[in-house]
Amino acid sequence: MEGEPADPTVGPEGEPADPTVGPEGEPADPTVGPEGEPADPTVGSKGGDMNLEKVVFGFFVLLAATLNFGFFIGDIADPALHNIYELFAAIVVSLIATVLKFGDRTQIGAVHLATSLVADLQLVAAALTWTYYVHIASDSLSPAATASVVSLSGGALVANVVSVVLLVIETVSYHRR
Repeated sequence: MEGEPADPTVGPEGEPADPTVGPEGEPADPTVGPEGEPADPTVGSKGGDMNLEKVVFGFFVLLAATLNFGFFIGDIADPALHNIYELFAAIVVSLIATVLKFGDRTQIGAVHLATSLVADLQLVAAALTWTYYVHIASDSLSPAATASVVSLSGGALVANVVSVVLLVIETVSYHRR
């Protein structure tokens, strides 16, 4: 059987061949499976691994938007429907999302950072307005004061929605590369 080609699945002593080594002892082609079929690109490669940094980034962007929405929703002039602790949580998460956006040096990263800074500014202004009317002004939290606070958080919500849309666009365009 000297004229027949050697079986690539069997080694020289009859043991199963090492799939990581080619017939001449060189490293096997990682794009080809042991039977000559195309190898699964998600097995054992970085292509199938999840990027933890992107997961954390997306988590905080979405959490900032949803917390802001939770504070914003409801009758604009009814202070009973807008919890100060929810506003505080929205500010904290938005600031964390802003810090996470500082590392991205791309154009879309710059726009992400800008939207986050706008949201932070609007939310801090809402908190300062709430603080002024509750602790400094004599009329407490009137419907007009509540409307001002909620309107400022609405501006932050628009910035957060833009940030989420950018995140989705970035994710979709990443898979096309």
